[in-house]
Amino acid sequence: MYAPAVSNTSVKTAFAGYSPSTRCKDGRHPAVITSLQRKAQGEIVFTEGDEANSVYEIVSGMIRLVKLLPDGRRQITGFCASGHLLGLAPEGVHVYTAEAITEVTLCRYGRAAFERLIEETPSFAKQLLAATSHELSANQDQMLLLGRKTAMERVASFFLRLAERHAGGDADCLDIPMTRYDIADYLGLTVETVSRTFTKLKQDGLIELLAPTRIMIRDRGQLEELAIGSADSPFSELLPAGKTKKHSEKHL
Repeated sequence: MYAPAVSNTSVKTAFAGYSPSTRCKDGRHPAVITSLQRKAQGEIVFTEGDEANSVYEIVSGMIRLVKLLPDGRRQITGFCASGHLLGLAPEGVHVYTAEAITEVTLCRYGRAAFERLIEETPSFAKQLLAATSHELSANQDQMLLLGRKTAMERVASFFLRLAERHAGGDADCLDIPMTRYDIADYLGLTVETVSRTFTKLKQDGLIELLAPTRIMIRDRGQLEELAIGSADSPFSELLPAGKTKKHSEKHL
C-alpha cells in the first residue's frame, strides 16, 4: 500500500469520515472551530519552534512541511492536502514549519477546545489514534524510501502515493503543485536527478508529462514494480555512465 506523503505530526482525517469540521457542521461539536483562515501561495502557517496554541485542518490547497538543518539545508518531511490536521505537537511546540504551496484554506481550532473534544468524544479519540497509527506506518515507508531506494524507485513511489490521494488511488492524471526542488528535498535527491528521472520515466512510457504541474500515469503496473524494486522490472535504474547500482545508491 502506498501511504499518503505526510509527516508523523500531520494526521489525515477527512477520508476516515471523522473530520472535526464536519462534526461541527452537524451540531454535535459546536464552537470547536475558532476561525477559517486563508493563506496565499508561499505564506507560512506556523514556524518550527513556535508555541503550538492551535491545531489546523486543511480544507483546500496543499502545504509542505519543512525542517531546516543546522547548516541551512532544507528537508521536506511531507506534503499535506485537504483533510489533514497540522500542529498536533505533543510538547506544545511546533516541530516543523508549514508553508502554503498553493492558496490554502484552513480551519483553526484552539488547542484547549480540540483537546476537550478528544476527552469528551471517545469515538473521535479512537479514530484519531487509528489515523495516527496509519501515519506512523507511512513514515516507516518513508524511512525505507530515503535509506534504501534508488532515485527511480523513489520517484515511482512518490507518484503512486500521489495517485492514492486522488480518487482513492484510481486516478491516472495527477496534479503536482510542488516544484521539482520541493520533490528533491522530499525524496533526498538533487533537483537534477529528479528532472532526469522524470524524463527517463517518460521515455520508458511509464508516465506522460502533460504540463509542468501535471502528469499522467501510462503504465501503473510497471510503475508499481519499479517502486518496490522488483527484480523482474524491465526498466533499468537511472545511473550515471560507468556507475554501478551499488555505487549510485551509496551517493543518493
